[in-house]
Amino acid sequence: MNSTLKYYADNAQNFFDNTYNKEMREIYQRFLPLLPVEGYILDAGCGSGRDSRYFLLEGYRVEAFDASKEMAALASMHIDQEVKCLSFDEINDIEVYDGIWAAASLLHLPFSELSKTFEHLTTTLKDGGIFYASFKYGENEYNKEGRHFTPLNQKSIKTLFSQINTLQLLEIWLSDDVRQERKGEKWLNLLAKKAVNDNS
Repeated sequence: MNSTLKYYADNAQNFFDNTYNKEMREIYQRFLPLLPVEGYILDAGCGSGRDSRYFLLEGYRVEAFDASKEMAALASMHIDQEVKCLSFDEINDIEVYDGIWAAASLLHLPFSELSKTFEHLTTTLKDGGIFYASFKYGENEYNKEGRHFTPLNQKSIKTLFSQINTLQLLEIWLSDDVRQERKGEKWLNLLAKKAVNDNS
């Protein structure tokens, strides 16, 4: 078990309690209108299941997973649906989802692994599917309390997407942390679209 997973194993309930009810509607409203009605969403690294629960209540279909078995168990109860314990590279669906939601999850990977992970996850999207992801805003990778973090900024996002052939970057923007005790901390959000295959 790596140190990030150990952190979530040791702190799952506390993390759940601090995140499951935080307000994310403003960001949902940038993502959901880009999807078809009752579309199918992959919640990649779902944490507490907060976002999956919202999507389900809004009539979307959701497949959720998390690499922490402790978080997956708590999220399963929260959304009343099985949340699988899987890592990003264990997802093998092909062209199934209308959207991928990866809120504050991919940031635990080293920058060197991000492009291949984006590419791998994108294989699960239908042509024209939408990919949302968020990262702490900043420059340098670091470890805190056992967790690895890879912050991104506008420059590193563009570097990253120059290495990704299957996604077109649509939009990047900054937002405040939704946790009151972390007000003032910035997050970088991105929306990207899977290229449409013209060979069909």
